Amino acid sequence: MTTQNAALSTDVQQPNQLVYINNIKILLTILVILHHTFIAYSNSDGWYYTEPTTIFGVLIPVKMFISVNQSFFMGFFFMLAAYFTDLSFTKKGTFKFITDRLLRLGIPLVFYSLVISPFTSYLVYYFAKENHITFLQYLSRYDTWIDFGVMWFVLALLVFTFIFIIAKMVFKISFENTLPVPRSRTILLFALLLGLVSFAVRIIFPVGWVLEPLGFQLGHFPQYIAFFIIGLLASKNNWFQQLSDKTRKRLTLSAFLCLAFFLVFFVIRLTVKMPVEWYSGGFHWQQLLYAIWEQCIGLSILTILLIKGRTKWNQSTPLLAKLSRYSFATYIFHPVVIVAFTLAVRNWAVDPALKLLAVSPLIVLGSFALGGLLVWIPGVKKVI
Repeated sequence: MTTQNAALSTDVQQPNQLVYINNIKILLTILVILHHTFIAYSNSDGWYYTEPTTIFGVLIPVKMFISVNQSFFMGFFFMLAAYFTDLSFTKKGTFKFITDRLLRLGIPLVFYSLVISPFTSYLVYYFAKENHITFLQYLSRYDTWIDFGVMWFVLALLVFTFIFIIAKMVFKISFENTLPVPRSRTILLFALLLGLVSFAVRIIFPVGWVLEPLGFQLGHFPQYIAFFIIGLLASKNNWFQQLSDKTRKRLTLSAFLCLAFFLVFFVIRLTVKMPVEWYSGGFHWQQLLYAIWEQCIGLSILTILLIKGRTKWNQSTPLLAKLSRYSFATYIFHPVVIVAFTLAVRNWAVDPALKLLAVSPLIVLGSFALGGLLVWIPGVKKVI
């Protein structure tokens, strides 16, 4: 199976035993769509159009979904992208590899900033804010041309890729070693270490602080950098194929314990009467606790999905093959679909929690449908 993009999949021939990675990629793309849909209906910031629910009992599962999702899904994307990076570099050579990355990542990145983001913002400006002007009139006063939105991931992947090239060409790093496949104890110890590093970084760069205009939340980057490196090491040392079912069982217990512990964060906040921002950054023990929790549950879930995928999801169907092929286009254009659906039901006189339940499946289906249509446009499918 040859995939066609380098960001959410690979661009090299995958052996049959790695088909499950394409299926995991579909799952992660769905989680991205749902993540941003949940943000639209929560009291979180950073989305084009939001309509937060007022039901406190609903906010708990919504916040739990967003937090658990954030703990692993984007880091997982970086790991999967890195897993095939070295093989692609070796197969294509330096010049072709760089050219391919600039084509497949750079063009969608620029297109999103110059076209998709302004158009998505225009929908909110026209319908939600009721400023009834044409799109061209809106563009004439638009001044945020560098706005990568969800494509910050692609920009970061480009940065990581060029650092990888420097490491290979200048420092002659092979990323090959004799480290044994990580077991559950090693994975959890690494999660603890990564949580401590994240805590230190978030003292200065709390979660939510964005490096403009790049769109990087530096508070999450210790995980992204670590997972990209792990992807390179896993590829050279065949770690994915060696992860044991015993590791999966132990980390499943870890994941359930961490999930149950999430309610403790609400209890702490109500008991200590602390600002919720103390979980996001600053020199607070609550931030330390959350950072460690985040990495423990994130690495547990990620490893469980890898093992489960390898043993149970390593088969494809025509539908799964198409969804995998559409994933990158779906990722690029899903903000337009989310904003269109949330604006379409904005005047529905029910609590936003009910809207979330109603539109979420439609948004997922609509995003993949739009991605599928765009992929088959001549010229577009050569890039995404």
